[in-house]
Amino acid sequence: MDNLEDRLGRIKEGILEKVEEYFKLSQEKGIVVPKPYVKYVWRVWDENEIKAAISSVLEQKITYGNIAREFENEFSKFLNTKYTIYVNSGSSANLIAVSSLKSMMFGDTIKSDNESYPIIKDGDEVITPAATFPTTSNVLLINNLVPVFVDIELGTYNMNPRDIESAITDKTRLIMLPHTLGNPNDMDPILEMAKKNKIFLIEDACDSLGSEYKGKKLGTFGDMGSFSFYLSHHISTGEGGAVVTKNSELKRILDSMRDWGRDCWCEPYKSNTCGKRFEWQLGDLPFGYDHKYTYSNIGFNLKPLDVQAAIGLEQIKKLPNIIIKKRKENFKKLYEGLKKFEEFLILPKSIEGADPCWFSVPLTVRDEKVFSRNDFVNYLAENEIETRPFFAGNIIKQPGYKGAKYRINNSLENTNKVMLGTFFIGCHPGLNDEMIYYVFDKFKNYFDKL
Repeated sequence: MDNLEDRLGRIKEGILEKVEEYFKLSQEKGIVVPKPYVKYVWRVWDENEIKAAISSVLEQKITYGNIAREFENEFSKFLNTKYTIYVNSGSSANLIAVSSLKSMMFGDTIKSDNESYPIIKDGDEVITPAATFPTTSNVLLINNLVPVFVDIELGTYNMNPRDIESAITDKTRLIMLPHTLGNPNDMDPILEMAKKNKIFLIEDACDSLGSEYKGKKLGTFGDMGSFSFYLSHHISTGEGGAVVTKNSELKRILDSMRDWGRDCWCEPYKSNTCGKRFEWQLGDLPFGYDHKYTYSNIGFNLKPLDVQAAIGLEQIKKLPNIIIKKRKENFKKLYEGLKKFEEFLILPKSIEGADPCWFSVPLTVRDEKVFSRNDFVNYLAENEIETRPFFAGNIIKQPGYKGAKYRINNSLENTNKVMLGTFFIGCHPGLNDEMIYYVFDKFKNYFDKL
């Protein structure tokens, strides 16, 4: 007679076979692929992601645990970095990255590349672009820091290093550096000025997984890098994000920030790793207060689920030869086909040494007097081609920023132009040649009538 473990194994195998059958049949019928015809983003999942998620649930591996740890290790291997801290979103990744630099656990200084940098304090300045996704700058305001908004370049949609340098003052403690849509910044001069002025550098690489600058992956240049695994990003765990770092001190703080701010470093479902759980005296607590319930940071519960990590492990397998390869191919096809419309549109560009894995294809209307972005994107929507504007546009124009404390460095001329005239179309792996040629045809029909 079979033992219980064998019976459970057979039942699980049968369930997963049915899951695979269901997934493939649903794909054939197209019931899980809603309109529009040409999507701005779409995940790259197959039956393996679904089976991994179901398997995790069947084994009751739900909350953050061993599968999440495995995902962190595999993600670190892919990026060739030391530590990954998996969180529940890219926004949370930015939040704990910035917040960690204010942690009182450091004392007055933090080690960065064997040098001591002063910790960040309320009122310190942070250089970041004004054309941005909101949570890149929101985390600065939440931490009582002063964003110093810098303009971007048209085409690259990144900050020019000269503009960053001109924004530095004796109050500058951090550069919050998005690699816009996966397009690498000019890292050499930025790293040089950060080191020279003892300024921390956080790379917002949420759109940039797989992009490289001079052979090194984005997110691994600065003190920390943030990533997002939301539906629209290069890999998707539904929701999710990560911070990566090579700094062991920062890793300790990041873990704490994600795990309620607690001082304890026990692995999930473990207790008394330090061997003196009831022998600590921290803060103004009485001696022997439970270390698992001692909080040395102002943190939150920002952990993801093991079931998400199970999906993520399957996604990582697809990264090099499916996701990154196909994104680059689709971007190249779209770029080449759209060159014929350069009279009307500013096309994206990259700097020397950059090897972007583009998140999408940014396009900017050259002259709003000839046609408006709104008119064009409405036309595309009517023809089932999905678009997005340049995130929040000029972030200080957003209603939520009324009354916020910030500084503007020089002009935001290009930022205002992209707010009015820039939009994105997709280059994700879900696009096929038929969809791409359909895009060209619809663009041509519109511009032929101008």
